[in-house]
Amino acid sequence: MSVRRILSSLVVSALLCGASSLAQAQTAAPKGAKDAAKETAKPAPTPAPAAKPAAKPDPAVAAAAGGAEPTLIGQFGTWGAYTATPNGKKVCFALAKPSSSKTNPPNRPRDPAYAFVSTRPAEKVTNEVSIMIGYALKPGSESSLEVGGASYAMYTQGDGLWIKNAAEEERMVDAMRKSADVTVKGVSAKGTETTDTFSLKGLSQALDKLAQDCRR
Repeated sequence: MSVRRILSSLVVSALLCGASSLAQAQTAAPKGAKDAAKETAKPAPTPAPAAKPAAKPDPAVAAAAGGAEPTLIGQFGTWGAYTATPNGKKVCFALAKPSSSKTNPPNRPRDPAYAFVSTRPAEKVTNEVSIMIGYALKPGSESSLEVGGASYAMYTQGDGLWIKNAAEEERMVDAMRKSADVTVKGVSAKGTETTDTFSLKGLSQALDKLAQDCRR
């Protein structure tokens, strides 16, 4: 999930290859041709600009981190475990993208959806479930999260979903730890019905890792 690490590795590999080619050219070329070899080798560092996109975190990750620089501390199945410290207050969260998404009517455009499970010690919040649904939800519409054979009503705000009855959240998270997947249903402001299914593979391990890393 760490696109930045992949891009950084590619950039480093490209630079190393360029440096190796330059050394070989200087060794093999006659003394009078070294300047030409240097000129030929100059374009080698050109992959460096590719590092710029790597510096931009996923917008959803940055939003969950409160605008602070997030740190990926582990990837567990489909779930990434992150920590950040916005305004000096530690925030920890697990994040995943849906394994499948459907709209009714079919193929309606929308932004990517994400599921979060967040812990914010300074606010005494532990394992808060939220969904960034990827579109503006229809005001007053009913949304639900289905897991472990139970359905939990979710309240909507903007493009986000949170559980209506906070007293049920611990039971819901426990069901998410034990289940294979979770299904989230919503209705957009334009009346499009959506169904997103998130794999829960690795969630339990991600939450255990965050519990260790997000102590006060």
